[in-house]
Amino acid sequence: MANPLDVVDVTRRLIAFETINPPGSERPCAEYLRALLEDAGFHTEPHDLAPGRASLVARLGDGSGDPLCFTGHIDTVPLGERAWTRDPFGGEIADGRLYGRGATDMKGGVAAVVCACVAQADRLRDGPGVVLVITAGEETGCDGAAALVRDSRLGRAGAMVVAEPTANAPYVGHKGALWLKARTRGVTAHGSMPEHGDNAVHKAARAITRLADFDFNVKGHPVLGKPTLNIGTVRGGINVNSVPDHAEIGIDIRTVPGMTHAALRESLARSMGEGAELDVTVDLDGVWTEPDSPWIAAAAARAGSVSGHPPVPATATYFTDASVLTPAYGGIPTLILGPGEPSMAHQTDEYCLIDRLTEAVSIYGALIDDWHTGDWTVRAYSKSRAI
Repeated sequence: MANPLDVVDVTRRLIAFETINPPGSERPCAEYLRALLEDAGFHTEPHDLAPGRASLVARLGDGSGDPLCFTGHIDTVPLGERAWTRDPFGGEIADGRLYGRGATDMKGGVAAVVCACVAQADRLRDGPGVVLVITAGEETGCDGAAALVRDSRLGRAGAMVVAEPTANAPYVGHKGALWLKARTRGVTAHGSMPEHGDNAVHKAARAITRLADFDFNVKGHPVLGKPTLNIGTVRGGINVNSVPDHAEIGIDIRTVPGMTHAALRESLARSMGEGAELDVTVDLDGVWTEPDSPWIAAAAARAGSVSGHPPVPATATYFTDASVLTPAYGGIPTLILGPGEPSMAHQTDEYCLIDRLTEAVSIYGALIDDWHTGDWTVRAYSKSRAI
């Protein structure tokens, strides 16, 4: 019988691994989780992303049906320039909060998944079981998940839970992400004789003005809302007394179902004009599962019975590995639900509420139990009959 794990202790241990991406360095963290899961009888497969970087796929079940998938990433964003008042890798506890980089996004979620699965390891051996997909490189564009798909490491799954921060509220999707790098080019000259050059920064400024008024010409989604465009970075020139011959604009677009990223890129290029060159840095489709689909409805209700959150349609503002994993698994129903506080993701003095961590373990355990016994199908059928 697997020894029970303490979710607070596991979260603190995960926070202690410095997995800031870049460079990532997720391998030691992945190996720690691999040891916990193997001790509980899981079959584990590490997957190299780059030197010092690894994702992990762990399975337990008898192959009699499609397993329930849980996924989470172990890389984090940088600390930022503002000074922390807590040790970002110390896992300090104060006033019911567990502090550290990744506490919310999303080592707390990963810890809760692992603890819930280990707690039910003995019974999971018989039946469809579970598969855990723990990824490196999510923060920079789902690189680890994409590598797992490319190398055919995922296997099967019937539904998926993404343990990203939702304060344990059930989310049914998120927008797509299209990140672009736009370049304008010119001709350099001495700053005292600008008429002899061609200013790339001026071209970039005009392009930015056009983007500010860009019309997506699409109808908003009833839950996800409208697509958005943000200019996140602008860089140009190398010294003040020269005409810049190069400028670069970073563009962050969030899309809704029905939009085609290739067509959107062409429309943006036409709008920007003046020979702007567009390179794609991140291209991820959105995720959406109908809230009244049987498993989603049953899982959201089950989660709400533990957390008190009403099972109403809600979506995340961020993207997740589901952008890659959901289509790779054939468009399976996908629920985003994790213990982290959404407002604390990427923040200085990031924290997760300890009560949310223990609550998440209970929710995941209930979802595992329903998947194992098939009770969710009975409850979903009863609901459909009532409607």
